[in-house]
Amino acid sequence: MNSSDSAMWERIWRSAGLQFVLFFVIAWIFYGDQPKVGASAADLVSFYDGDRTRILIATIIMGFALLNLLWFAAAITSMLRDAGQGGWGTAVTAASAALGTIFFVTTSLGAALSYSIAGSGNETFVSGLNDVAWALFVIASFPAAMLVMAGSFGLWRAGILSKAMFTAGVAAVILVLLGGTTWASDGFWAPDGAYSRFVVPIVGVVWVVAISGILLKRPYAEGAPKPAVSAP
Repeated sequence: MNSSDSAMWERIWRSAGLQFVLFFVIAWIFYGDQPKVGASAADLVSFYDGDRTRILIATIIMGFALLNLLWFAAAITSMLRDAGQGGWGTAVTAASAALGTIFFVTTSLGAALSYSIAGSGNETFVSGLNDVAWALFVIASFPAAMLVMAGSFGLWRAGILSKAMFTAGVAAVILVLLGGTTWASDGFWAPDGAYSRFVVPIVGVVWVVAISGILLKRPYAEGAPKPAVSAP
C-alpha cells in the first residue's frame, strides 16, 4: 500500500467517530419513541408491529453506526499505542467492545420484536423484552463512561488533549456514569426518563465529535503525505 492509500485509510478511520454520530442520530430519529416501561399491549403492538418497516430500517442504520463506533475506538487505540499509552488503548478497546455488544443486543431486541414477536399475541413476553431493552439502555452507561474515561485520560497523558479538554472529558465521564443510576420507577430519573434518553446520549455524542476533531487534526502516520498548508 503506497503512502497516498495509507493517508486515505487513516483519514477514514479517524473520521469514523463523525460517521458514527451521523448514523446514530439518523437511526435514533427513524426508530421513533419506544414504548416506555410497563406500556400497554396496544401501545407495544402499535409501535413494534405497526411501525415494523421503519424500525427495521433503523436497525440497519444502527448497524452501520456500530461498525463506525468500533473503528473510532480502534483509531484512538492506535494513536495511544503510538504515544506509549498502550494500557489506556487496551481500556478503550475493551470498553468499545462491551458498549458495542450492548448496542447489538438492544438493536436485535427491537428488530426481533418488530419482525415477528410483537405480532405473536404473547403480550407478557413482548412487554418483558421491551423492559429489558430499557434496562440495557441504562447498563450501557457503564461501558460508555469507561470509553470516555479511557479516551480522555489516555489522550491527556499522551499530551494530545489540552487541560481544558481533559477537564471537559472528566465532566462527561461523570454525566454518562450517572446514567447507570437511573432506576426510578418513573419521571426524569427513570430508565425511560429524560436523563437516560437524552442527556447521556447527547453528552456521549458531543464527546465523540470533539475527540474526532482532535484525531483529524493530528499529523498523519510517518510516510503518509501531510495536508498542504497554504501560504498566508
